[in-house]
Amino acid sequence: MGHEIERIARERGHEIVCTIDIGEEEKFYSPPFASAEVAIEFTSPQSALQNYKRAFAAGVSVVSGTTGWLAHLDEIREECEKNGRTFFYASNFSLGVNIFFALNSYLAKLMNRYPDYDVRMEETHHIHKLDAPSGTAITLAEGIIEQLDRKEQWVSGEEGGSGELPIEAFREGEVPGIHTVIYESACDAIRITHEAKNRSGLALGAVLAAEFTRGKKGFLGMNDLLGSL
Repeated sequence: MGHEIERIARERGHEIVCTIDIGEEEKFYSPPFASAEVAIEFTSPQSALQNYKRAFAAGVSVVSGTTGWLAHLDEIREECEKNGRTFFYASNFSLGVNIFFALNSYLAKLMNRYPDYDVRMEETHHIHKLDAPSGTAITLAEGIIEQLDRKEQWVSGEEGGSGELPIEAFREGEVPGIHTVIYESACDAIRITHEAKNRSGLALGAVLAAEFTRGKKGFLGMNDLLGSL
């Protein structure tokens, strides 16, 4: 993702003043990093929160696509509200995925009328992805639960109870990402699927988000960005 983001950012006329990889955390305290308008962060759930705090301390806005750290989401929201930070978060920056989110929510609202259909989800990603289920899958699940009265929570795995929405996660090869929502009755099944062909869509969305943060404060997301396009 880092290489793809850098390529697209340069194509759009931006200057990359600093890149930080594993073991290079001292760069957070360097003049080049402090000169940045925004840091785009795609790392791991274990390091993300500390990276955000380091960027904030340097006065740098953050765009993040790292998932698996959301237990600390309120902490970041509070930092934005109390200290005027700028933070843009999305579980998935792809335009197609965000259209898929809207379709998923609409379908769940429609299926709320038809209790004979149970719902489950499947997601597949590359073997390097550390969190499972993916942040995108969780966002989809939350969209379903919000609209579907018969589901109260999502669970990881193949099976779930009557009020649970199971998410089965697979890790295979170099798959960029496949997400499928399945409604099934005794008579038939309805499936909607989004399949990423590569990471370019994610990288472009992250760069657009970075451009969007200029001159803004607070906690931002894809709804803010898409509403401005």
